[in-house]
Amino acid sequence: MEQFLLVAAVHFLALLSPGPDFFLITRTAIHQGWRIASGACLGVALANGAYIALAFSGVAGLQPDSVLFQVIQVAGCAFLLYVGVLFLRHAGAATLRAPAGQPAVSSRPAPGSAWFRAFGLGAISALLNPKNALFYASLAAMLSGPDNGAGTRWFYGVWMFAVVLGWDLLMAGLVGRAAAMERFNAALPWIERLSGVLLIILALAVLGRMVI
Repeated sequence: MEQFLLVAAVHFLALLSPGPDFFLITRTAIHQGWRIASGACLGVALANGAYIALAFSGVAGLQPDSVLFQVIQVAGCAFLLYVGVLFLRHAGAATLRAPAGQPAVSSRPAPGSAWFRAFGLGAISALLNPKNALFYASLAAMLSGPDNGAGTRWFYGVWMFAVVLGWDLLMAGLVGRAAAMERFNAALPWIERLSGVLLIILALAVLGRMVI
């Protein structure tokens, strides 16, 4: 349970920190409404799901005592440490603002072509973001010990996919609400700091387990 809470918290807090996928979804929601933005949400989630499946399947075949497995774990820890330090150094540098004069959220049904275009942009954005692949590969390496069987790893994978999709849909629905965005902007620096601390703790905990 402690492992699940730590991994789930790290994944969700990293998700809260704005990146290319996040800004694509919010921009689409601001300009075209949440219905069309839901296409971008699904595209991003499926691309993340593809990386999750590849990462967990690839690492699942490695032996915990093999050199390759240990190299992957060390590389994953180094990446999480790097991202954690970046979060701490640049906490509060990014803010979300709706462009002036743009409509908030449209209540009209989304045209099919616009929805599929948003879906494609979301999938491409997430697939071309190397941090997504590295992040999930790092988590997969850390969850591939003898205590985590294939069923456990796939539970984590399904959980992460559902959280990505749910959070993105929530943001698409809330982005047009000025009060919600102001509260999120106010909390964002602390979210990024907490994300950085948890990423560093997770990486150090895995490195400590390897040494011991």
